[in-house]
Amino acid sequence: MMNKNIVSGLIATALLTTGFTSSALAHQAGDIIVRAGVAVVAPNESSPIVADVAEFSVSNNTQLGLNFGYMLTDNIGIELLAATPFSHDISLGTLGKIAETKQLPPTLVVQYYFGDAQSKLRPYIGLGVNYTNFYDNKFTDDLDGALTDLSMSSSVGLAGQVGVDYQINKNWLVNASVWYAQISSDVKFNLGDVAQKVETDINPWVYMVSVGYTF
Repeated sequence: MMNKNIVSGLIATALLTTGFTSSALAHQAGDIIVRAGVAVVAPNESSPIVADVAEFSVSNNTQLGLNFGYMLTDNIGIELLAATPFSHDISLGTLGKIAETKQLPPTLVVQYYFGDAQSKLRPYIGLGVNYTNFYDNKFTDDLDGALTDLSMSSSVGLAGQVGVDYQINKNWLVNASVWYAQISSDVKFNLGDVAQKVETDINPWVYMVSVGYTF
């Protein structure tokens, strides 16, 4: 419900504020926009029942978020989302944490910005593709040697975004954005002598608050 409220609020901002303008130009064709701030990845995971115990659960994580945008026109831009590596704990029901992984989720989107080049408030929406690479996968509790050889496959999926920029002056802005990405990984490991493969959907919401600079 909180996810839907945040997204709905940003969309409402887009619809209600497109006429909020200033004499200072902002977000015009040819601009490069760099943003840096706090990014929170909140997995919305699901998987089959693992080892007759429970589904996998994946913890949230907060890291430095970075994105790099380029305005193709006054209203259309492209943006790359990057971040320092996210770390996640993997838990299994009442057994608690059994493993951990790290991941990098670069995401490229095409955006539409509402308003015009004179608007100080620029709500936007975006659609694109996410690539997520999982690495440093390891069991932290091998259940007395029963679990070995953990690996997680990389993922490619669709991604969507809503956000809003507020231009403080010609160069500086503040930003809030929400992303949703389709991320699915084949989790492979050995349970005793039996090889296991569990298709796990991560499908996280990503929340970011940042400060940006326009070149």
